[in-house]
Amino acid sequence: MAVAPDYIVVGSGINGLVCAALLGQRGKTVLVLEREDVAGGCIKSGEITAPGYTHDLMAATFVLFITSPAFGKLGADLARHGLDFAHTSRPTGVVTPDGRSLVLTTDRAANVARFNDLSPGDGDRYRAEVEAVERDAELVFGLLGGALWSWGTFKLLFREMRRRGLRGLAARLGEGLRPGRGWLETRFKSDLLRGMLAPWVLHAGLGPESAFSGEMARVVAFALEAAGAPIAKGGAANAVKAFEGLIRERQGEVRTGADVAEILVTGGRASGVKLANGEAIEARQGVICSVTPTQLYDRLIPSAAVDPAAKSQADDYRYGKGDMQMHYALKSPPKWKGQGLDQVALIHLTPGLDGVSKAVNECERGMLPEVPTICVGQPHALDPSRCPEGAGIIWIQLPEAPRHIKGDAAGKIDVPADGGWSEAVREAYADRVEAILKTHIEGFEENVVARTCYSPADLEAMNMNLVGGDPYGGSCAIDQFFVWRPFADTVNHKTPIAGLYQIGASTHPGPGLGGGSGFALAERLG
Repeated sequence: MAVAPDYIVVGSGINGLVCAALLGQRGKTVLVLEREDVAGGCIKSGEITAPGYTHDLMAATFVLFITSPAFGKLGADLARHGLDFAHTSRPTGVVTPDGRSLVLTTDRAANVARFNDLSPGDGDRYRAEVEAVERDAELVFGLLGGALWSWGTFKLLFREMRRRGLRGLAARLGEGLRPGRGWLETRFKSDLLRGMLAPWVLHAGLGPESAFSGEMARVVAFALEAAGAPIAKGGAANAVKAFEGLIRERQGEVRTGADVAEILVTGGRASGVKLANGEAIEARQGVICSVTPTQLYDRLIPSAAVDPAAKSQADDYRYGKGDMQMHYALKSPPKWKGQGLDQVALIHLTPGLDGVSKAVNECERGMLPEVPTICVGQPHALDPSRCPEGAGIIWIQLPEAPRHIKGDAAGKIDVPADGGWSEAVREAYADRVEAILKTHIEGFEENVVARTCYSPADLEAMNMNLVGGDPYGGSCAIDQFFVWRPFADTVNHKTPIAGLYQIGASTHPGPGLGGGSGFALAERLG
């Protein structure tokens, strides 16, 4: 850039990209700085197993993005820059150890009929639950995606109070705090239906016993039925390329290999950044950091400018469960023993609600789960261009991986004394997962071309914001969510330093590919 940009965005994950694109739409010049060699944060693709196989290394499913207000503003422009999505009418399913399976489709009538067949009344109750999300969409999505400390949110709550009454509004908000177990056990009798919905709380950084996990499971069920589980054609990195093209079109720039070492503070206001190579870059209106509190207050803000109260809160900020990724290149698509699974985007292998709960508990106590919840993605089923003709790809997420290992719940894997993820531990744990896969997929071992795995430590090495391999920007427990994210006294995305803003998964509305915090801040600044 020949002149100083209006804003500098530190970090090129989904929130940084959304914020930069929207500010550019409003006539602001934006410079996005990314320390890694490629932009995208957790949105990465590559041939990491074998030539011709394109894998999404971390994030894969864009359902939260295509249903977001950010996509509403940017979708058409991103499409001009090459972003397209592949879909399936079977977004998710579950397989239990005894071989039973259940699939959720994008056809509500079919879902209701299938669930009623499982247990009379379950389908009708399912329909009532997703209709409740539709009925309360303005309230639910307004709180999940809007700036909480704003007149807009105040007016939303006031309207809801007039419509429901004060006690009725309090009752609805209290209902939203139900744990997943409470919601599933009071609504559905079928253990298979409970088992299909329960693992989705993990993708919100929660467990079945966590407050608010019931509401998140219900919202996710609604979103999957309404929009499926789309992936970016050709790989998730194509979404990043589309953003880069759009930002450049609007006179902005995305610079990679640019490690920001320090926020420059002049007269109590953020005035720019200093790179690790010593280069100083001025920002005329402000600096926006899509980073964790750990990065912001321990690394980027000069110690002399750090607010003591904010620093203390950053030191107390808690991170959640780690994540592990496994990727397979296959000679041919997997041959599932269960019926109707070959076109399902995301399949969870789990004993069910109690199995998810047990694995979460083991993980949170620092143990490698004996029977982990295995999320299996099949990108080839949606986008055959990801691999050679007739071949297949498996993308696996293990959301119950301890950040620091204290032991193995099965008592079979020796862990290092320092609790770290060694290569030996990573591969031994991957073998445990593969053994479960083999029980559900015919001829699996003979079909494998190559396997590549990333432990929580590997993921943090790839992206320093994944502290301990936590992909959700910190614990999503209720005391660290909504108006309390990241800190109890946080007001939207402001920091104690004028002109310095924080976005990303560590801020409201939390993790996911919706770009919510980037959208909210851009709306305010633009």
